[in-house]
Amino acid sequence: MSQADVMRAAAGLTESKDAYIPNVNFGSSLGYSYGFPLGEPSVFNVTSQSLLFTFSQPDYIRSARAALRSAELNLKDARQQVVLDASLDYIQLDKAQRSLAALDQEKQYADKLVSIEEDRVLAGVESRMELTRAQLTAARIDLKRIHLQNDGEVVRQQLAHLTGLPAMSFVTNSNSIPSTPRNPAEPAGQSMAMQNAGVQAAQANAKSKLYVAFGDSRLIYRPQFAFGGEYSLFAKFNNYDEFFKNFQYNNFDVGVSIRVPLFDAALKAKERRSAADAAHAAAQADQVRDTANEQIYQLQQTMTELTAQQRIAQLQAELAQEQLDAIATQLNDGSGSSVAPVLTPKDEQLARIQERQRYEDVLDANYAVLRAVLNLLRSTGSIEDWAKSGPK
Repeated sequence: MSQADVMRAAAGLTESKDAYIPNVNFGSSLGYSYGFPLGEPSVFNVTSQSLLFTFSQPDYIRSARAALRSAELNLKDARQQVVLDASLDYIQLDKAQRSLAALDQEKQYADKLVSIEEDRVLAGVESRMELTRAQLTAARIDLKRIHLQNDGEVVRQQLAHLTGLPAMSFVTNSNSIPSTPRNPAEPAGQSMAMQNAGVQAAQANAKSKLYVAFGDSRLIYRPQFAFGGEYSLFAKFNNYDEFFKNFQYNNFDVGVSIRVPLFDAALKAKERRSAADAAHAAAQADQVRDTANEQIYQLQQTMTELTAQQRIAQLQAELAQEQLDAIATQLNDGSGSSVAPVLTPKDEQLARIQERQRYEDVLDANYAVLRAVLNLLRSTGSIEDWAKSGPK
């Protein structure tokens, strides 16, 4: 759609320039008349007209040029949005596949935990409540797996629509994802928002409307020059040779038309309307710029919070891994202390499940940070540079 808008704007610019190029029309006024001839008895005629000069037309050309620039920037903005959407979908699909792999391992540990609890209940050393807790853990893992699989299928469909490729053809590779910039943007400001293609497009559109308003304001009280010419081949069967003293077949006229509008209520209304459109477009451009500034600032603040959450998730994952290693060591070698609690295979499976859960939390935290970074790059007009920067 944005590409079609560019083509339309380019045609509009050409149209505004072509007003100076003479047109050529071919026609005929054949017909029979009785008595005094009415109308023009031309076998055929060729007419040509063009604009020579008006004070407003140069402004209309500048307006069309600014409109084309706005359409091109809107195309760039739309392309950047597609890059962002495709990138986030691909990264989300990659995260879902890695999470599913972790869930497969987690499910194995949960099934083993259920088996251990069943044996302990049969042996009378554990209440049935613990077995239900283990079964609930396994059921939650199954539910999370179904949720991830459904999300993955939706993301595949979105990627298929964005790229035109079959949905099942996407196989992600984590190493193909470009690295995350450390400092994606400086503190928010007007200069940062001005790099946004959407902001630039809104300002170019406001400039286009302003040129139209200025051109419309110079229609009244200013002369307008136009060129006109016509050739006609007349016929005798309309009785012109009988009612006019001098009759000839070939007739030609050429001249310049000069017109000075002194009063035209419709033109004055048009001037007021275009002035209102220009004011609206200027305010809209300011609003788009302010919104971009606010979005950049909000994303920067969000990134600070998400980075802190990411750090917590990483530490929790490291702690879970250390606890798992400690439990595995005690089960293999013994605690070496008579006061230390006795560890069982149940404790090992619970530690393994917790370690996988913390790993999935790290994947979620990393994705949240990367999503915020890419949205910030999108807001500052740098998303395509990131996408083209190459793999990690």
